[in-house]
Amino acid sequence: MRTERSSFTRAVFLGIAGALLAACATPRGTGDLGLVVERASGSVEVIDTTHRVSLGQVHGLGDLSHASVVYSRDARYAYVFGRDGGLTKVDLLRARIVRRIIQSGNSIGGAISQDGRLIAVSNYTPGGVKVFDAGTLRLVADIPATYDADYRRSKVVGLTDAPGMRFVFTLYDAGEIWVADMKNPAQPKITRFHNVGKLPYDGTVTPDGRYYIAGLFGEDGLVLIDLWHLEAGARRILDGYGRGSQPLPVYKMPHIDNWASAGDYAFVPAVGHHEVLAIDQHTWKEAAHIPVHGQPVFVVARPDGRQVWVNFAFPDNDTVQIIDTQTFKVIRTLQPGKAVLHMEFTPRGEACWVSVRDADRVDVYDTETFQLLATLPADKPSGIFLTSRAQRIGL
Repeated sequence: MRTERSSFTRAVFLGIAGALLAACATPRGTGDLGLVVERASGSVEVIDTTHRVSLGQVHGLGDLSHASVVYSRDARYAYVFGRDGGLTKVDLLRARIVRRIIQSGNSIGGAISQDGRLIAVSNYTPGGVKVFDAGTLRLVADIPATYDADYRRSKVVGLTDAPGMRFVFTLYDAGEIWVADMKNPAQPKITRFHNVGKLPYDGTVTPDGRYYIAGLFGEDGLVLIDLWHLEAGARRILDGYGRGSQPLPVYKMPHIDNWASAGDYAFVPAVGHHEVLAIDQHTWKEAAHIPVHGQPVFVVARPDGRQVWVNFAFPDNDTVQIIDTQTFKVIRTLQPGKAVLHMEFTPRGEACWVSVRDADRVDVYDTETFQLLATLPADKPSGIFLTSRAQRIGL
């Protein structure tokens, strides 16, 4: 019976989607579109956030077990980074693959340059960053992440774009952060920061484009680089935020690539603790430890900065908590179901889309009332990426 209901629901959605796609025969914008990654089937769903429906699937994207997406400046094309080293360019309006290449053995994320002309991919195997022409996916630069006298290569993580035609990324094994100036793609200019800490991983750029902050998986602390003043070097912040407490086993690496910047504060997950850290962005000092339901994975701010939504690692991954950024208090706890993997806000923040992998669905919540607005079937959904990301620094 459940299978019949699921088939009927999908048929209804596909019927609506067919009508909407037929309407797309005339020109339409992409500002309310996005992709939902279906990790088990190597496909993505093209979604419409105005009507809260799926417009169709795109298949053949390979291993999407840790996939991420960035968009072209005009939000027409999505660039999907697969775990198998695949880089796929998807046309949102036609719901089809434009081009797909396998550029490495194992990759984890990427970024698009300030001018929209370059796509960079961070690679585990072989360790380094490859940079491609956004139009053709032709390789234009290869930056190996070598770090010692034996020229060993480090895994690269935390890749993001920054103003000044730069990409910034961490060398996980080497304890380094590199800034690559890509004004001349044929000859990247690399600035290296050594000994930044143990196992630097995810990184992000503040909304104003000035600061790059990376988490340290191997110790309590974060690393900050002022992109206006690279000569100042890497600065440690929040050293010892665990206050000597015994960290818990880490079941899933937390992410600060989608950290929450809200007003004067930044909100980031505490590695190995059931806490979200609030950081004063003027002093870069700890403002509060906020107790939460489990070990946070994603900490995401509503676009107006009034709320922060948090999901959690196993075994608490059936829960989402909402923090009020004025009081630093949890104001609501939701339980969508097992394996909540990602959350994404619509551009104006009136709704939050939540992927519930083990229930094969995506839920849409009203961010004022916390009521469930819609549910869409999806095949083991993970990441949700809306085209509003095309205008953000550090996607």
